[in-house]
Amino acid sequence: MFRFLRLLGQHVLESLQTLGRASVLWVMALWGLPKLADVPLAIKQVYSIGVLSLVIIILSAFSIGAVISLQFYTQLVRFGAESTVGLGVALTVLRELGPVVTALLFAGRAGSAITAEIGLMKTTEQLSSMEMMGVDPLHRIVAPRLWAGFFCLPILTVIFSVVAILGGALVAVDWLGVSAGSFWSGMRDGVLIGRDIGNGMIKAVIFAVVVTWIAVFQGYDTVPTAEGIGEATTRTVVYSSIAILALDFVLTLVMFGDFN
Repeated sequence: MFRFLRLLGQHVLESLQTLGRASVLWVMALWGLPKLADVPLAIKQVYSIGVLSLVIIILSAFSIGAVISLQFYTQLVRFGAESTVGLGVALTVLRELGPVVTALLFAGRAGSAITAEIGLMKTTEQLSSMEMMGVDPLHRIVAPRLWAGFFCLPILTVIFSVVAILGGALVAVDWLGVSAGSFWSGMRDGVLIGRDIGNGMIKAVIFAVVVTWIAVFQGYDTVPTAEGIGEATTRTVVYSSIAILALDFVLTLVMFGDFN
């Protein structure tokens, strides 16, 4: 029993120590606003993190939107309510699947790449070389990736939502024969900009902060070996996925949990 409590306490202290190191990295990397000289570095990371993620985001969004539309139609047509398919697709995508699935895909594609890249720099002692030359690696390497992640994930969420809704419209209207007028009018009348679109974007911003933070910290804190890089990359995907799903439940409860 005492051995279990000792191990539990040790694990808690190690977790708090890791959280402290991550917080210090966060503050030091983002200390002060980005300068004009940092723009090229940030643009390069926006391309690497955001633009190169577009293919998987668009393909996944179209497939998910089409499947959601098909599932809604098969259930609603029994009650003669197929005209509400558009509203159902829009609310599902804007409130939940848009920010959540985009963040999960971002963590798997961009987050793991960030961790592996920074981890490789640490393993090959590039970060140490920068420090010897008087260049702060937190400012030169970590900060541009943090800002790029904060910027890219909300935009990718918007793209995902638009493509998913278009995919749902293609299946419902062009394939299943739902009236285009009822599909789009139901969406227009039922979707609220602040409650649905706004809260979905708030989720996307929070996910962007958490996922990018986890990715850069795991890379910067990795054990400088090939095995360490692999473990850090795995932790990035696992921790990010758990954080996204847990935060989504809490945020949904806060934003949409008005049961009265």
